[in-house]
Amino acid sequence: MKEKQPCLLDSSMIISSIKNSIGMLTPKVQFKNPVMFVTYLGAIVTTFVVLDEFLKHEISWFDVQITLWLWFTVLFANFSQAIAESRGRAQAASLRKAKIEAYARKVQGGVEIKVPSSELKKDDIIICEASDVIPADGEVVEGAATVDESAITGESAPVIRESGGDRSAVTAGTRVLSDTLKIKVTSEQGNSFLDRMINLIEGAKRQRTPNEIALHIVLSGLTIIFLLVTTSLKTFADYSGAAAKQDLSHTITIPILIALLVCLIPTTISALLSAVGIAGMDRLVRRNVIATSGRAVEAAGDIDLLILDKTGTITIGNRMATAFLPAVGVTEKEFANIAQLASLSDETPEGRSIVVLAKTKFELRAESLDLANSNFIPFSAKTRMSGLDFTDGNGKVVRCIRKGSTDAIKKHITELGGHYPEPLDTAILTITNKGGTPLLVSDDQKIVGIIHLKDVIKGGIKEKFSEMRRMGIRTIMITGDNPLTAAAIAAEAGVDDFIAEATPEIKLDRIKKEQAGGRLVAMTGDGTNDAPALAQADVGVAMNTGTQASREAGNMVDLDSNPTKLIDIVEIGKQLLMTRGALTTFSIANDVAKYFAIIPAIFGTLYITHGERHGPLSVLNVMDLHSHQSAILSAVIFNALIIIALIPLALRGVDYQAQSAQALLRNNVFIYGIGGIVVPFIGIKLIDLFVTFFGLVP
Repeated sequence: MKEKQPCLLDSSMIISSIKNSIGMLTPKVQFKNPVMFVTYLGAIVTTFVVLDEFLKHEISWFDVQITLWLWFTVLFANFSQAIAESRGRAQAASLRKAKIEAYARKVQGGVEIKVPSSELKKDDIIICEASDVIPADGEVVEGAATVDESAITGESAPVIRESGGDRSAVTAGTRVLSDTLKIKVTSEQGNSFLDRMINLIEGAKRQRTPNEIALHIVLSGLTIIFLLVTTSLKTFADYSGAAAKQDLSHTITIPILIALLVCLIPTTISALLSAVGIAGMDRLVRRNVIATSGRAVEAAGDIDLLILDKTGTITIGNRMATAFLPAVGVTEKEFANIAQLASLSDETPEGRSIVVLAKTKFELRAESLDLANSNFIPFSAKTRMSGLDFTDGNGKVVRCIRKGSTDAIKKHITELGGHYPEPLDTAILTITNKGGTPLLVSDDQKIVGIIHLKDVIKGGIKEKFSEMRRMGIRTIMITGDNPLTAAAIAAEAGVDDFIAEATPEIKLDRIKKEQAGGRLVAMTGDGTNDAPALAQADVGVAMNTGTQASREAGNMVDLDSNPTKLIDIVEIGKQLLMTRGALTTFSIANDVAKYFAIIPAIFGTLYITHGERHGPLSVLNVMDLHSHQSAILSAVIFNALIIIALIPLALRGVDYQAQSAQALLRNNVFIYGIGGIVVPFIGIKLIDLFVTFFGLVP
């Protein structure tokens, strides 16, 4: 499924985010971000200063403007987080539509009773038939059916859900399209897979990652340093003023010191840090991947080894017909026609693939079939056969065609008085040694050929693995097949290595061994036997078509069940790290530029001689700002507006390019480092001209 691309700043999203930004103006919320908490406290202090001035009838409009822009800085930081969370809520709202309150047919004491789905409990047994909405997460314990999961995945194509395999998990809110399923409920009310997805998307359980915590510590350290610098500035100003016999009490005021502090501390990255993390998870959601932790998203950006389960991950999982092998004396087209007739009533994926192969290869269709004198024999797990009987006008069978497993067809032709040709065993053994499945087709008492079924490699996966290799990621296929079969599939898929005859213990041990060697490992899988490995991996991506156990064990769930989606996951992880690094570089460079813009303007009048307007320190005022007040106000305004200007970048992320760490660092320094110095100089100068022209400062 293609990534959904909503507008970055939708009007309704902006309105709701503005409301949420105001609601976040509480100490409890602000304290979570130490840097913005300092700005928050500064805005409160300057507010009290302005109120005191108002009561004394000595109001300073300059102080009022400083106060307003400090509050705007806090609000804009809140807005950046709120707009990122709003995009997640939009995704959650679409999923919540799938939560339909329905009735369930619960099996109790051998009797079906109709109960509201809200009353279902874990381990209850329910029955779902065609057109029923599945009312709860569960495992299919009996039956097989096609299920429409478009409400969850967005994909219109139905999928097969059946008991006894790795495609047994069903999700609440999906709809049964055919047949009947007996389902065992696997989750309590309010804790279904859909409920957890909604909670995760809304960010209710999002925790800061180790890298994010480390960055917060660094930013907090910088804030403390600049707090000490700003505090000592008053003492320095008093000393310098006394030495120069000048009164700087109106130059170094509390609002000015607070404004200077806010401009120097890394408010830009602190304001956008949460939005970057939320947006990273949101980008995964738009690619139909649910991440259960931000840590997993970050780890995805650093993985260098991918271990993939074969069945359902590298391969489609359903065996598909790939070749018609006719018996001696039968042409391939004749055999394909008979095989197609024998498969018309087989609704399994294997049966349908036989019909499609005959149609594709020989343009065969059963349009001229005499339905009045034909009796279809549907496939059943009991007989392991399907077929077609032709009858005469009296209903007597005149021709009997069957397709099925080797044992079933052997038994069938023996009962009809036929003889099984032993040379067929060689061809059957060749197919099985290659990891395929042979099906025999009989026409009355005679076997007319073999259908070769195989688990088909998913389209485009070899190219994707090549792309991973270019990104520095090794791929290892892991399977329970014998080494010969595993080698053939590994070569066809293009993986770097494979592990055959793998048990859950072997998978787990291999991951532990690679991690001990310093590798970050990603694992994709869909079966219960993959669950331990998924839980151990740094990034465990479970296929949504897999079992409940595998989905619980992983820290990501791919709703499209496409293992090549890991390419997208890795790119999003790298993009998140690159975006955070770029904004951090810009923010620090930004603060350096503001320092050189403000300090010279503040102390430019120190040590002036008689008749001069500027002192010796004014030579450092390279931006030629009008006055210390215009410099402070311009810097505060720029500091607030740059947060708004960078929100789209935080939400969208920087463009990902497969580069080395050295190249990324070099680009960050040149683009965002130099840009972080140049942009403030230009921006503050333009704002200075604006506030001076309109007389907003004395």
